Amino acid sequence: MDARPVSMRIKLESYRASKDGERGLANCPVRTVIDTLGGRWATLLLSALAEKPYRFGELRRLVPDISQRMLTQTLADLQRDGYVHREVFPTKPPSVEYSLTDLGRSMFEALAHVLGWAERNHQAVRTARAAYDRAAEGIE
Repeated sequence: MDARPVSMRIKLESYRASKDGERGLANCPVRTVIDTLGGRWATLLLSALAEKPYRFGELRRLVPDISQRMLTQTLADLQRDGYVHREVFPTKPPSVEYSLTDLGRSMFEALAHVLGWAERNHQAVRTARAAYDRAAEGIE
């Protein structure tokens, strides 16, 4: 058996060619898993929750430029995908704490490599963007 990974092109072609409704581009494993993680706020919230559980208000203060509505929606999306656990405590008023699930912790292990790469290469990306923008200005 060939141990080489199947190319992304071949994988996408197999989803595109499928007509059975079970597969197709909408059910591509990469797209369906990465969709939530690619959001503007998910990575920041997962990074915070990888450190320790947080209450809603604490997360709101950690990411001050996120709206309450977007924080609520992003946490719900992460919970729906199984990355985040939401626990309600019977206090008055009720308090809610969010933490990573086992699935969330395993996903964050992989994500941490990407985050580290981004930190190490941030300046190189900024430099490349500036060079591209300068070149694009000269073309137009």
